[in-house]
Amino acid sequence: MSSLRPTDEVPAPAGDGTAPHARRAAAVLVLVAAAAVIPLLGPSAVLDGTGEAAAPGVTGVALLRTVLFAALCVQAGELFAARLTRRVPGAPPGDGPRSWSAYAPWAGFLAALGLASIVANGNLVPHALSDLDIAGLYGTRDGTLALLEVNAFVVAALCARSRRPATALAPLAAVVVGEALRAHPPAEHTAYLGSALTLVHLTCAALWVGGLLHVLRTLRRWRTTAPEAGAALLGLYARVAAVLLAVITATGVCSTLRRMPVSTVLDQLVTAAYGRTLLAKVILVAVVSVLALLARGRQRHGGLEAAYAPACAEVAVLGVVVAVSAVLTALPLPIRWS
Repeated sequence: MSSLRPTDEVPAPAGDGTAPHARRAAAVLVLVAAAAVIPLLGPSAVLDGTGEAAAPGVTGVALLRTVLFAALCVQAGELFAARLTRRVPGAPPGDGPRSWSAYAPWAGFLAALGLASIVANGNLVPHALSDLDIAGLYGTRDGTLALLEVNAFVVAALCARSRRPATALAPLAAVVVGEALRAHPPAEHTAYLGSALTLVHLTCAALWVGGLLHVLRTLRRWRTTAPEAGAALLGLYARVAAVLLAVITATGVCSTLRRMPVSTVLDQLVTAAYGRTLLAKVILVAVVSVLALLARGRQRHGGLEAAYAPACAEVAVLGVVVAVSAVLTALPLPIRWS
């Protein structure tokens, strides 16, 4: 691949970097607003006309789980992308983007703490500290899993500050295990199979979303200094992401058929809140797949610069997918008709 030159745009006046910074700040604000609006308004929108009753505090649970999933994706994806970067020949040593792992697990900790407080109040949103039964958390399965996630994020934050940040993979794995077990209580039919599917699905999704985010942040630093290495990194990520997407699709289909038998899927996709949200997620993932193919095609024909824009759109839509997935966890489960 030929070397890439900086774009031929008219440079901004010396010392004036406000325009790029303003655009990035505006983009971040839009994404944060979307991440907040979807869990806050999504449950009421998908429940409308279904006749289903939402659990108390469904919007708060959806918002907190959005933050939890995002924190998991950021830190796990950063470690995953850093491993890929070390396999790229000619990668500039020590020229990676600033780590977000020092902050992401603390956001996850706060979200997990909020979810634990809801569990401590009998799965109701607490309005005062006196509502919380902290000791009761140790006596229930949901309480134990909530505490596991709280403590795991604290350990992950400490690992991120240590000399071996990769050790954070262990507590992050504990968060994934906690979420997988929480989503499938023992009373559920084939609960362990459901937990195993969720475990694989969530792991691959975190690596896919978070990995792309960190790869794009790395490419932004390398666009002018090491474009060949950047192109190699994006290509390496694309090959791994294809496998991750295949596994996510397979586990997602299996999980759906466990909860919605084939004969009821089409009906529940439009009449049940869970099905509607699942349909929205499937459509968004399809959009992400198209953007991924577009980015890889542009990279082959136009180089790294041509692939950068659709790849950025891809990670933005993936952020929406994370929020929709969080809403999915807070909705009533579909009816398993016989």
